[in-house]
Amino acid sequence: MSLPVFPNRRFMQNSWVVNDLQEAMERWSKTLGVGPFFHVKGVEIEQQLYRGQEVSVEAEFALAQAGEIQIELVCQLNDSPSAYRDTIARGEEGFHHMALYCENYDADLAAYRMSGAEISFCGSVGGKRFCYLDTSPQLGCMIELIEASPSQAEFFARIREEALNWDGNDPVRPAF
Repeated sequence: MSLPVFPNRRFMQNSWVVNDLQEAMERWSKTLGVGPFFHVKGVEIEQQLYRGQEVSVEAEFALAQAGEIQIELVCQLNDSPSAYRDTIARGEEGFHHMALYCENYDADLAAYRMSGAEISFCGSVGGKRFCYLDTSPQLGCMIELIEASPSQAEFFARIREEALNWDGNDPVRPAF
């Protein structure tokens, strides 16, 4: 059997769906020493499609760095159908996806589509695309592709830098 060529296998993020974002950030900081978390709220997700249908998912996010891997906590705020609810029921919490930061988003997406992965949810933020590929039957989680951009790279670098010398103070910070 011949496998598709996956040009990008550098997973940079692990993500969990949580019920209470504030409580989850505190739990991660106190239990694992992960932080500081950057709280991302009020993000406008453009061109949202869930399995080909227009939707309006509202969510808040928190991002921190733990060594080489970024930790993302996601809290869906409404009952819209979503990739989050595909694998984590409302009221439940759990591991949701691993993410790839894509310098060539189209090539990465094509490789996963050739392997049989279906797009569960896609959209854009500030014109930069992302999507969740439903690999849960094979892997138990989804894969997110994030299109690279200078502003996103700068934000991710800030998260890494702040984590390097974090002394436990100010465990939750506004993202912007």
